[in-house]
Amino acid sequence: MSGGVFDAPAIDKKIKETEALTAAEDFWNDADKAQKVMNDLKLLKGRVEPWRELMQQIDDIKTLYELGSEGGDDSVEEEIREELAACQKKFEEQSILNLLSGEVDKNGCFLTIHAGAGGTEACDWAYMLSRMYIRWAERHGYKLETVDLQEDEGGIKSTTIQITGDYVYGHLKGEAGVHRLVRISPFDANARRHTSFSSVFIFPILDDTIKVDIRPEDLRVDTYRSGGKGGQHVNKTDSAVRFTHIPTGIVVQCDSERSQIMNRATCMNLLRAKLYAHYEEERAKETAKFGAEKKDISWGNQIRSYVFQPYTMVKDHRTKFSVGDIQAVMDGDIDQFIDSFLQAQWKGLPVGGDDEDDDL
Repeated sequence: MSGGVFDAPAIDKKIKETEALTAAEDFWNDADKAQKVMNDLKLLKGRVEPWRELMQQIDDIKTLYELGSEGGDDSVEEEIREELAACQKKFEEQSILNLLSGEVDKNGCFLTIHAGAGGTEACDWAYMLSRMYIRWAERHGYKLETVDLQEDEGGIKSTTIQITGDYVYGHLKGEAGVHRLVRISPFDANARRHTSFSSVFIFPILDDTIKVDIRPEDLRVDTYRSGGKGGQHVNKTDSAVRFTHIPTGIVVQCDSERSQIMNRATCMNLLRAKLYAHYEEERAKETAKFGAEKKDISWGNQIRSYVFQPYTMVKDHRTKFSVGDIQAVMDGDIDQFIDSFLQAQWKGLPVGGDDEDDDL
């Protein structure tokens, strides 16, 4: 597997510059700024140190092989195979990490899911997708927080989840688009096969180094009483917040916290993320890059199909990658799809969703 551009000397130089900052006497006077510098330092070291460890492991394997060959000891063969397999796994993991070199790839993200065509079926499908991404995040040890949740009798109409961790956005950015479900409906008394759609949007969590200007006069702020779970306090006070950015028409809302102040802060972070994506889309002139939400959530616009009947298969229509173990995928095992998309992007292969059924 080949990785992306990797400039070890440049990264080493950046590490030395960052370490010099930490040596300053007043470094910890601003705890938040210091913590960010330390996190940046950890990320930088994480780009080069694993490669050096891998090279050392390979040298150790060579030494073990030479010793076994000279001594005629065949017992080391199994150990060498195990070490090579471990090296291959680490190599693949680091190669994927090298592909995440975008401005915001290292950041966390806001993941939003909307149910589309299909009524109750689609709401159930939106819930299943949210569970899939939550399980994926839990597998990787990322922090999760539900920012907004609009429930429906059969599942959810929409939800926004904040996922915090290193390179979350870089990994998940390719998940934006329409996801299609084909199965025998549990809501159909006649047990007929149904097709449902839900859309996934991915927006990066922005840090202080990325500026997005939001003028107060361009913002309309509404407060309302939050419904659903959260206790009597949530339901009896106007703690939920909705921001409308008038020039773009972008609307964000948050009702996850009991405090209106905390909901306002989260709402502003989400709005900054969406505006960043909006302006990036305008600059790049690529509606498919950040603008999957502009597509209809219906037939012909899907990036991936999940088939439960009459057979089981999950297929990405952009990369043509597919697997048959759909239950593992729904339990969060989606790294193969993420990696294949990143590899296709790096190789310059077309990764636009197609309009054909592709035998599904």
